Amino acid sequence: MFELCTDIGYVTLTKTGEQLCGDHVELVQQADGSVVLVLADGLGSGVKANILSTLTGKIISTMIANGLTLEDCVSTIAATLPVCAERKVAYSTFTILRIVDCAEAELIQYDNPHTILLRRGKHVDYPEICENIDGKNIYKSRMRLWEGDVLVAMSDGALNASQGNTLNMGWDRAAIIDFLETMYNDSFTAKTWAAMLVEECERLYGGQPGDDTSACVIRLRRRQVVNLLFGPPEKREDTNKVLSLFFAKEGKRIVCGGTTSELAAAYLGKPLDTSMPLYLDPKIPPTSKLQGVDLVTEGVITMAKVLEYAEDYVKENRLYMDWSCKKDGASQIARMLFEDATDVNFYVGRAVNEAHQKEGLPITFNVKMQIAERLSKLLEEMGKRVQVSYF
Repeated sequence: MFELCTDIGYVTLTKTGEQLCGDHVELVQQADGSVVLVLADGLGSGVKANILSTLTGKIISTMIANGLTLEDCVSTIAATLPVCAERKVAYSTFTILRIVDCAEAELIQYDNPHTILLRRGKHVDYPEICENIDGKNIYKSRMRLWEGDVLVAMSDGALNASQGNTLNMGWDRAAIIDFLETMYNDSFTAKTWAAMLVEECERLYGGQPGDDTSACVIRLRRRQVVNLLFGPPEKREDTNKVLSLFFAKEGKRIVCGGTTSELAAAYLGKPLDTSMPLYLDPKIPPTSKLQGVDLVTEGVITMAKVLEYAEDYVKENRLYMDWSCKKDGASQIARMLFEDATDVNFYVGRAVNEAHQKEGLPITFNVKMQIAERLSKLLEEMGKRVQVSYF
């Protein structure tokens, strides 16, 4: 039986002319292992909408974190959420999605476009019960989930893209479902799904969004461990111990660094193929090949590039096309860490590279440690389970 986990990603687009987005996303990890996603959409746009949606998201997530049931949270927020006297609509709408044991979803929706469920690339309907709480129609659903299921929640800015410069008046929830089904690829991460939908909305808006637009995606997937060895240990006599630990771990393996790859080859008793690969990038040192290792790369320069990609990935993800298809070492590591991995184990060696010192390069253990620590934090922001060990 494979262990399943949730892959969560979201992307927001701010209305043209505004500094702050009126949509807000909150994630809550509960003590029982379940995860709760809250998407709140404040009335209007700008600072006021941002405050309203942030308050709504924070109130709901705080109540959940303090042990209140979803029903109690909804009753409380529905009773306290004011309604605009002029527009006759609530000051904030919301979607609450709770995943229990990676097997069941509880979904509560108020005035946001209804969440879309994709299974094996096709849209699947799910049961809904409508309850009127303090004059507000709240939709509740509970559904069984399976490996590969994709849940897509969105703010109304996604639907309002039909009113953009392209004037695609056929762009509604059904059209979004068609778009998602057409683009379906079971290897896409939750972040990729969210980015694709928001980018399509931005295109329909003609590059000038008329409303804040958000897409939040939860994907159910198998756990995948990726182990990365970065530099040799400080004490040469610890080499075999470190390599034994590294190769005993299940999952994919990445070895970074020239000396490190030579030590790994000697440990495995396999030749290290350093012949030039067909794909070369003048900015990234070439990769090597070693039987028993999924990827062998240079060390600090390559990892520094991976860190640059990671910094961008957790923000606007503008560099996605730079690493999503290329074959250089940094791009391959980025795909393995950002897209393939759910669990990442770093093995970081404290040894100082003598070659770097002879050449007068300012590359010390501190540089490696800074890269490893910052990258591990960013991977945790992506929802990965990360462990860093120093030797």
